[in-house]
Amino acid sequence: MPLPAPQVTQVIGVDIGGTALKLGRFGTTGYCHAHLELPTPQPATPGAVTTALLAGLERLDPQHQASGIGIGVPGPANQAGRVARLAINLPGWRDVPLADWLEAQQDRPVTIANDADCAALGELWLGAGRGVQDLLLLSLGTGVGGAVIMGGRLLTGRLGIATEPGLILLDPSGPLCNSGNHGSLQQHCSISALKRLSGLEPVALAARAARQDSTALAHWRTYGRRLGMGIASLAYLFTPERVLLGGGVAGALPYFRTALEQELQQRLLPMFRQDMVILPCALGNGAGRAGAARLALDRC
Repeated sequence: MPLPAPQVTQVIGVDIGGTALKLGRFGTTGYCHAHLELPTPQPATPGAVTTALLAGLERLDPQHQASGIGIGVPGPANQAGRVARLAINLPGWRDVPLADWLEAQQDRPVTIANDADCAALGELWLGAGRGVQDLLLLSLGTGVGGAVIMGGRLLTGRLGIATEPGLILLDPSGPLCNSGNHGSLQQHCSISALKRLSGLEPVALAARAARQDSTALAHWRTYGRRLGMGIASLAYLFTPERVLLGGGVAGALPYFRTALEQELQQRLLPMFRQDMVILPCALGNGAGRAGAARLALDRC
């Protein structure tokens, strides 16, 4: 008779970002037993990041208490959760067999997924998405990432790479995107887009808005309208019950919420925005690693 599989009590979630690698060791109820944040090697080539991850995993879990590892990567992964297909903001990341590389050194199962997908899973499990079955998450950071959950499950499509909302078209005459598209949503709603609009980082622009600076408030209204255009298009496709906003711009939601909601009222038929609520993500920068741990629990 084969021996029963060991019971999973802990897993590791990892979020690979352009500036930081965030790791956490989680129990099955979502309790984080330990966490660690490391600078992302520069340049962030696949080999350098893998080496840094291996060192971080040994620091986080020296006794190998965790039974599996989930990893969020900044780009699409293949449907089997083995290969990082492309990370347009990191050098050399094309068809990287990251799961195989790590498993060869860790002797425990590894699965990977898009980082925004992981953030959505984290919010659904432990954050602002609890209690709903259909949600849209947008990460408003260096780029604009995103994920869609329908019926409680990630929507990833036949190739495992569906739902890249930051790459949808907003303005065909807009700035060139790394994807080759012109005027994508991320070219109008990312941190760099906001800096191009205002000349300021989001925190500084929000500070001016807090002092009722009219120019800053006008920039946030423009930003809110642009984001509303993108969300309206996505809402017609997915009819989310909840729209969650994360990333470095989301903290300024009070300054662009009114313009955003006005745009949605103007562009969306009432039935498509029925019961739709817009909220900031609750887990902040920890959503990705929490969702990657949830991924490990589900797959490993």
